[in-house]
Amino acid sequence: MLLKRIQPMVFQARRLYVDIMFQVMGRALQAVSEVDETVQNEARALPKGLLFEMMVMPEGPRLIVEHIGDGYFHYHGQSAPRPVDLSIQFKHIAHAFLVLSFQEKTSEAFANDRMLVDGDVSYAVRMTRVLNRLETFILPKLIAQRAVKEYPANLHLPEKLISAARIYLKVATNFVETVRP
Repeated sequence: MLLKRIQPMVFQARRLYVDIMFQVMGRALQAVSEVDETVQNEARALPKGLLFEMMVMPEGPRLIVEHIGDGYFHYHGQSAPRPVDLSIQFKHIAHAFLVLSFQEKTSEAFANDRMLVDGDVSYAVRMTRVLNRLETFILPKLIAQRAVKEYPANLHLPEKLISAARIYLKVATNFVETVRP
């Protein structure tokens, strides 16, 4: 009886968490593309105008980011200005929660068939590398090592702290700008 009351609350809490994480990740993707040359070089291989979506199936939370050229991303929120070119879709909110709460690596989620890719797989691999790079900056090393396939050996603490501070500042600024009327 108690379990039947708790399950919907757990589902709603996970959904809220995933929604908030997608908002943070979308803004952070835009910010890291403005801060990190490695991300810019990775993104330059993507076609200008590529719309990338990460979502929970069927109509769950989502983030949409556009490559605006020269290695920069622009966060569009949850609505796309046109059909997306690349979509990474979690099959269930519980699967998204595992990845976004850093209990499971993205590569493991793919291997465990918890995600689908709709679009060019080579672009999905690039976006996954960009997401991994972002996570190495914004997460503490102990958590980032659990979240990414391989933590970069050449990322030293001063670079990590300066980049993380710049990313978080840009994310916070973006949140404030979207709240203002």
